Amino acid sequence: MPADLEEKTDRYGEMLADALDVAEPAAPPGTPLGEAAAETYEMAGSYLKDGRHFRTADDPVNALASFSYGYGWLDAGVRFGLFEIPDDTELFTTEAP
Repeated sequence: MPADLEEKTDRYGEMLADALDVAEPAAPPGTPLGEAAAETYEMAGSYLKDGRHFRTADDPVNALASFSYGYGWLDAGVRFGLFEIPDDTELFTTEAP
């Protein structure tokens, strides 16, 4: 059974927004790791904004690509230890430290 593009696009957009809400920088601002966290968070947020623009323009393919790419940035940041995440979240591919 093929995936429903509209449903998947909306789901990934919500997942990225939720992930941005719970990810907290793990290093102090102004440090190299703090700066890396800020840049990674900014990239993920930019892709969320782009995805929402594409979704509004009825372009679910590019919206899904944007949401997925942004989620990948944030998920990688979690794996690299740039962000702290809640113990009870299932939004990321790694467990909270």
